[in-house]
Amino acid sequence: MQITNFSPVVITEDAESAIALFEELGFERRHRKEGVNINDKGVNIVNMKHPDGFRVDVTKVERMPKDPMAIRMNVRDFDEAYEFLTSRGFTNVQGSDVTKTGSSRVTPMVSPSGFTIILIEHIK
Repeated sequence: MQITNFSPVVITEDAESAIALFEELGFERRHRKEGVNINDKGVNIVNMKHPDGFRVDVTKVERMPKDPMAIRMNVRDFDEAYEFLTSRGFTNVQGSDVTKTGSSRVTPMVSPSGFTIILIEHIK
């Protein structure tokens, strides 16, 4: 399995405050995706990059009781990575659904112990 990115994701209702904090730490906004429908929630994502190469996504989701953290894992072959994770007990948060945005396929996968990997394949 070829991984092309592996970075943290902050999931929060207050994305602007989180983005402002990361900007103060030297991160810059690189990419924005708005209105992604995951589990009937409109999700807005801002990808940020630090001059030293570090990356973080800040994801705005309404009605979050806490700000959970996840790991973003971009891969070349979504199906291969999905099979790898499910064979190790991960479950798809969306049941059998996978979100297709036109430029990517994405779904949150939860490990048996509870941490989340957001699995993404960019469509070229």
